[in-house]
Amino acid sequence: MNTQQEVFEIISKQAKIDIDTIKPESTLKDLGVASLDAIEVIFDIEEHFNINLPNEDTDFEAGTVGHLVEAVNRQLALKLGTL
Repeated sequence: MNTQQEVFEIISKQAKIDIDTIKPESTLKDLGVASLDAIEVIFDIEEHFNINLPNEDTDFEAGTVGHLVEAVNRQLALKLGTL
C-alpha cells in the first residue's frame, strides 16, 4: 500500500465516505469534511505515519488531497533523512 492509498483510507474512514469518491484534486471541503473532522483527519494521518504536518500543509479550504499526500511524503522523507 502506498502513501496515497493510506491517506485516502484515513479520509474515507473519518469522513465516512466511499474511498472511490476521493481524488487527488479533491479538497477536504469538496468531500464534505467539516473543519473539525478535517482536524481529526490530520491527527489520524500524523498518528498513522508518526509525523507532524506543518500548518502550511494543512489548508482545509483550498489544499487538495494530493497536496496533503505530498506533504506526508515530504515529512516521511525528512523523518528518514532522505530529503
